[in-house]
Amino acid sequence: MTAPRLLLDRDAIRATVERLGAEIAADHPDGVVLVGVLKGASILLADLARAVRGPSVAVTCTSISRFAPDSGRVRILHDVDLDLTGRDVVLVEDLIDTGLTADFLVRSLRERGARRVAVCALLDRSVRRIVPLEIAYRGVEVDAAFIVGYGLHVRDRYRNLPDIHVVDRDVILADPDAYIAVLYGATG
Repeated sequence: MTAPRLLLDRDAIRATVERLGAEIAADHPDGVVLVGVLKGASILLADLARAVRGPSVAVTCTSISRFAPDSGRVRILHDVDLDLTGRDVVLVEDLIDTGLTADFLVRSLRERGARRVAVCALLDRSVRRIVPLEIAYRGVEVDAAFIVGYGLHVRDRYRNLPDIHVVDRDVILADPDAYIAVLYGATG
């Protein structure tokens, strides 16, 4: 089994989130709605909300799921619970890969009357992009490596790691528990 490789430690993540928060605050002095994509972006959303300094930061979430296997089509499982009419919105994603999910959600948020919709991604894997997508607030560019931690998971494992690690895709998909002892310590 290939040993995991640390991609971003908690200090690098913290610094990146602080930078993104400052950029968002500077661009939205009159307030902003942060819309996190569940479940992956939940940890980032909480940290980012604290990093956007200012009194007018609203937070809500959305969740989507594929409804036809291998179709690329999605449906909204949990919709935003705020009126977005005339408001600036930032869609918060942990990782943007193909761009299909973010593109769908940006269009959906615009349909709800948002004045402006921007995208924030902690990690951007642009090498796999299928649709053109502007990412206004980009954390770190990553390659095609398979990563876990800080919200990123395999079958709901590894989300709560404070760091982000590169793992062997084949190993972890065959056995989602393969890296538990290594990444959480011997006691798991």
